[in-house]
Amino acid sequence: MGVRAFCIVFISAVLLCAGAACAMDFNADMVSRAPQGIMTVRIYVSGEKSRVEMPGGVSISRMDKKVAWVLMPEQGMYIEQPIDTRTAISTQDKVEGEIERTAEGKETVNGMATTKYRVTFETGGRRDSVFQWIDDANHFPVKTAAIDGSWWSEFRNIKTGPQDPALFELPSGYKKMSFDMPDIGAMMQNAGE
Repeated sequence: MGVRAFCIVFISAVLLCAGAACAMDFNADMVSRAPQGIMTVRIYVSGEKSRVEMPGGVSISRMDKKVAWVLMPEQGMYIEQPIDTRTAISTQDKVEGEIERTAEGKETVNGMATTKYRVTFETGGRRDSVFQWIDDANHFPVKTAAIDGSWWSEFRNIKTGPQDPALFELPSGYKKMSFDMPDIGAMMQNAGE
């Protein structure tokens, strides 16, 4: 897989766990389904730190430092990206921009007793809604889904407890890679000339 393709794949993983501030330390399989298919990754969370492992690489998000690292083990390199806390999805039960939450009933998700909610939120002037299943014991969102069922993401095989701090640090010997993204504004301006 090329470096650019690798980076694009990890952008979604970084966004999924960038806001990992959570009262519960845990690791789990995160399974997501979208029109493109099903993807399973391993996630580790400890406070404001998270790590996502998937075939070909690792993403580490550090909300405490407002930075995410995308590791490329085969190359021994990493890319550093700032985290925008306003757009990061979190493992907290509140959704950023939430304006309404309505309980839809009780359901069991992967053996856990949950309350299913319809959550309405607003971002960028646009209003949207999702379903969210909150674990009754830990107040943790174990599943989130589109209202129309077009996508969902859930945590499976959850193991709670302290996580190894080394999981959330840059490995020694990795070199920082500069990744020059094109200036989209300049490209659009040049295209109009």
